[in-house]
Amino acid sequence: MITATFHGQVIARSEQTVYLEGNHYFPPESVVPDALEASRVRTLCFWKGVARYHHVRAADYRAPNAAWSYPRPTPLARRIKGHIAFAPGGGVIVSGEHP
Repeated sequence: MITATFHGQVIARSEQTVYLEGNHYFPPESVVPDALEASRVRTLCFWKGVARYHHVRAADYRAPNAAWSYPRPTPLARRIKGHIAFAPGGGVIVSGEHP
């Protein structure tokens, strides 16, 4: 089980993350409702496509652009379509091991 926490609150938990380039990508249904807020930030990865960023929220805390997803990844990255990853330096702690 892989868990993402922010300021002591669980914001995502799944046994079905996709581990890619040092990040766990969580299925969207495993993320707590209202834990993410849309951001205007976009970046381009040469092999995954355009990433959309999200602010992470829990209680009175907010981490700007601390999560991202690929709504329409390239064919090479299709396994992470719609999944959410969290920035290691954004205050979100991702822990656990796959079974």
